[in-house]
Amino acid sequence: MELDKDIRKVLIIGSGPIVIGQAAEFDYAGSQACRSIKEEGVETILINSNPATIMTDIGIADHIYIEPLTVEVITKIIDKERPDGLLPTLGGQTGLNLAVQLSDLGILDKYGVRLLGTPIETIKKAEDRDQFRDLLIEIGEPVLPSVSITSIEEARSKVEGMALPLVVRPAFTLGGTGGGVVYDWQDFDQTINDGLKASPVSQVLIESYLLGWKELEYEIMRDADDNCLTICVMENMDPMGVHTGDSIVVAPSQTLSDKEYQMLRSASQNIIKSLGIQGGCNVQYALRPNPMTQPKNIDVSNYESEYYVIEVNPRVSRSSALASKATGYPIARVASKVAIGKTLDEINNPITGKTSAAFEPALDYCVVKIPRWPFDKFPTGDRNLGIQMKATGEVMAVDRTFTAALQKAIRSLEISGRSLLWESSEWKKEDFSIEDLPLYSNDNRLWALFSALRKNLSVQELCLITGIDPWFINSCKLIVDMERKLLSEPLDYDLLKKAKKMGFSDDQIATLTDRLVSQIRQQR
Repeated sequence: MELDKDIRKVLIIGSGPIVIGQAAEFDYAGSQACRSIKEEGVETILINSNPATIMTDIGIADHIYIEPLTVEVITKIIDKERPDGLLPTLGGQTGLNLAVQLSDLGILDKYGVRLLGTPIETIKKAEDRDQFRDLLIEIGEPVLPSVSITSIEEARSKVEGMALPLVVRPAFTLGGTGGGVVYDWQDFDQTINDGLKASPVSQVLIESYLLGWKELEYEIMRDADDNCLTICVMENMDPMGVHTGDSIVVAPSQTLSDKEYQMLRSASQNIIKSLGIQGGCNVQYALRPNPMTQPKNIDVSNYESEYYVIEVNPRVSRSSALASKATGYPIARVASKVAIGKTLDEINNPITGKTSAAFEPALDYCVVKIPRWPFDKFPTGDRNLGIQMKATGEVMAVDRTFTAALQKAIRSLEISGRSLLWESSEWKKEDFSIEDLPLYSNDNRLWALFSALRKNLSVQELCLITGIDPWFINSCKLIVDMERKLLSEPLDYDLLKKAKKMGFSDDQIATLTDRLVSQIRQQR
């Protein structure tokens, strides 16, 4: 398909100020988009309220406006520049919300501006909780028992018969803002009111809570010819109940069977095709967990489906930047070219230099993302993690194996004195009970998990306590087993080689073998 000749000038909406859940990832995407569209000879106009970004640097876009991201300001820019198209899908939730407002007010129709990439009806279907649920039912995708409400009175009447716990998801929000989990009816009204205040359209979805299920994300790409690709599958190490931005994420998925992978892949393509998205899309799933992770008091047999669709982001998301870096597939670059009319087979991949964008990446390495929380600066803050994102950054590590990538990622956090060997002084006291280890969802859980393994808590017990899949805990146990070997065995060539392959640093090996770091380097 040829480039759309009617599109000569495009207005791109940036993501605005850096907030939790919407930060440098969208600067990365917006910069790629501006360059990508300029490559096709299309004039680019960028509006962003944050001057401390790469995308607002001179030369990235043809025309740059550092102005407040409001309907009034964008309308003035449209009136002055007269763009042919508007690309809102690279500015996170801010861009989508502004696109909806501009459409509803008739601004786009008045000036003849086409919405590129994702149709306005699709944005509303994906973000409006009622419409999204109806769409999933229509295309045969499994949905959880849920109700959509716009007032506290409506919420009270509609949840009759629904069992606790319940999860509250406000519409048109980012990073789980305003969301929460209701474990006790006494907290119900407050959680609903918080959600209604957070939603710009005062709408909240209340649904059954899949406590302990696996959480996965599929990054999908589609063009106008209905070519559809799965770019990356990312698996959360933490089970449902922790926002994906606060979870350790692994790519590619490590615990899926081929049947499960293909099942969710087919569902993702079914969803993106039904929505009519042209460009990138992120689909989040809950998958039935390994039986080893389920406490006896939680019955998952009440749920008929093997998986449920949790959410769809009809845009380049925060996870898209991770998927793009993990696979080498330039998602934002490709999505912007698709939005102006090119098909995947017509777009070259600048990373490989030999292939087109019409291929699914295959990884022969492992990528681990670990969130970076600000609790070292705010030690009195609530360290418990839930469905509202708290991380203010993240690190990504690439290596041949999960164990090596995990250790590399931990070092990349650059928390003073925090290698994987770190344990709180409280945990080492003689009167400290293993039951008091913070194995619940919090920023120290990973270190507590390793401490529990060193104290000989079994993999099965840890699976039940944390809800983490046994594959991950067994992998962590391999690291602890190697620690014990380094503590007890002579450090010969073979042992050193095995330790390095598992991601142990010279400093860790020196500590465990009671040597100097320089001696380890010399032996290596």
